[in-house]
Amino acid sequence: MNHLADETSPYLRQHADNPVEWFPWGDEAMERAAKEDKPIFLSIGYASCHWCHVMAHESFEDEATATDLARWFVSVKVDREERPDLDALYMAATQALTGHGGWPMSVFCTPEGRPFYAGTYFPPEERHGMPSFRRVIEALGTAWEQDRANVLAQADALVDAVRREVRLAESLSETIGPDAQEDRLDPDALTDEVVTGLHAGFDPQWGGFGPAPKFPRPSLIELCLRHHRRTGSERSRQMALTTLDAMAAGGMYDHLVGGFCRYSTDNRWLVPHFEKMLTDQALLARAYLHAWQETGHTQYLAVTTETLDFVLRDLSTPEGALYSSFDADAGGVEGSHATWTLSELRDALPAHLVQPAADWYGITEGGNWEGRSIPFRPVGAPLERPPEVEEARMLLATVRADRIQPARDEKVLTEWNAMAVATLAEVAAATGSAHFAQRAEEIGEFLMTAMYDEGRLMRSWQGGRARHLAVAADHAWLVEACVRLSELTGRQLWRTRAGTVARELLDHFWDTESGGFFTTGDDAETLIVRPKEYVDAALPATNSIAVHALLRASALDDDPRLYQAAERTVGQARALLARHPGALADMVAALPMLDGRQEIVVTGHRPDLLSEVRRHWLPAAVTAWGEPDGSPLYADRPADFAFVCHGFTCQAPAGDVTTLAAQIEGLRR
Repeated sequence: MNHLADETSPYLRQHADNPVEWFPWGDEAMERAAKEDKPIFLSIGYASCHWCHVMAHESFEDEATATDLARWFVSVKVDREERPDLDALYMAATQALTGHGGWPMSVFCTPEGRPFYAGTYFPPEERHGMPSFRRVIEALGTAWEQDRANVLAQADALVDAVRREVRLAESLSETIGPDAQEDRLDPDALTDEVVTGLHAGFDPQWGGFGPAPKFPRPSLIELCLRHHRRTGSERSRQMALTTLDAMAAGGMYDHLVGGFCRYSTDNRWLVPHFEKMLTDQALLARAYLHAWQETGHTQYLAVTTETLDFVLRDLSTPEGALYSSFDADAGGVEGSHATWTLSELRDALPAHLVQPAADWYGITEGGNWEGRSIPFRPVGAPLERPPEVEEARMLLATVRADRIQPARDEKVLTEWNAMAVATLAEVAAATGSAHFAQRAEEIGEFLMTAMYDEGRLMRSWQGGRARHLAVAADHAWLVEACVRLSELTGRQLWRTRAGTVARELLDHFWDTESGGFFTTGDDAETLIVRPKEYVDAALPATNSIAVHALLRASALDDDPRLYQAAERTVGQARALLARHPGALADMVAALPMLDGRQEIVVTGHRPDLLSEVRRHWLPAAVTAWGEPDGSPLYADRPADFAFVCHGFTCQAPAGDVTTLAAQIEGLRR
């Protein structure tokens, strides 16, 4: 009997009809494994993962494979997006054993969940030097029965490797001694080092850092922009803008309906892996917003707004939140929904629009990918569409909507939604968009109500049910979202909520012995290791976001624990920052706030002053306005002025835009 039909994860429910007797992660599976003295086969993936679908079709839908799994193992399915804690642990095991990682992740564990063998995709028959999946099953099942001592020894060694990896900052901090941990970190020097390291791998023609496949790294782009602003380095500016320009021109950006695909398979950002994830939209839209604020180039703002329009149009739930992602495949063919032939263009458009659209988007007889054309623009060519191209785009988008569409992962994740709220609120404040502002508050309200169960924040929601205890990243991003909403709306409610969620983060995840935040809460199940994430991956590391969010929230809240926790978290990362600052780029970006947080308070009713503040990208600043409260930000300050403070020192009250603009210029770093 398959046990996945009642799960909230669409990915797990995709496997509910497999002949494999899948269990969700939990006590039932482990008790079954212990009772039958069988190891666990743990398969971790996610809904928009192409090779997860391939392995499912080849192996998990196969009766013979299901029979073999039932004979030797208890099989467990996990959605990595619902359980990032499990994903981090078993990815560390996979990388320690094989030197690489990815999804689908295939891990073989003792009944207690201790890994002893791991890999990623296994084919149904031997090819390209890879053993068949059924051969792996039989070999490991036989080893469990006949060579148990060596299997358990391998599990011991692998768990030790996992512990070292997921507690790396803690281990390194013990090597430098308490005195060194008190030394002041220099944010500027660390930023210089990160940016210098980026230049070594920078592609000067197409942008990006490193060879194909190329993943967007918004945090690195923003760090380059900040480095240029502080130092005037033209090299840093070019690294940022070349990358932004090439990504927005290539096929990784969806020129017809907006939004970014996950990554580019080639070096010029032309051929994407076609899945679209909410996280990429949120972080990239923010990077393009900041580039617009820095340069004034309207094409960056257009990319920002079109990306968020895609999110709100195609990922919105009826309840007001946001779904997670779109698959890369449509009807079993990757990218079939998003590519064109010249013949299809002629069928879709009036004759007078065919050539303008074909010329603008590079759609040709031969195509640029497998005989079809991915719409793109030459790098440096304008992105602002002339009227006939805009008319064609709208018609093509309508025709495209009638094609077989990629599957949508219709679960709501707190972390990802909070990330989107933070971006929507920041964009709404900078542009004055009432629509973005409304949706930012609606999604924020959903998170503060529907995502709580008996007072505890939950990670995942689907079909009216919130499940799985939230991890630290959920709380950290929700703090950031609440702070951004307070800056957008001026409502005391969001300042209060920011402090409340920040204290929940401290109460459940803070390591009272060593400092820093565990991934899992003190009320969560016990895992083989309690992870503590410092190194950035596809998303910013949990502790980096926690530092950023707590420093911003501490400007709006009197609780000294918020600042102290951020300070101590950075202290634990000191050795890692000293040796590998590029691996902690998001924490490096937060350090100027620790070095001297910037606060801007606009009292009374001064929309002119508030507009001047919002015109600038001020990553180390927190803005308060609107409903006053009892915090020191408003104490003894007369109405209708702006107060600009840096490092607990405030400048003279600014009563006009010219004075305020000059004061803000001094904050730009």
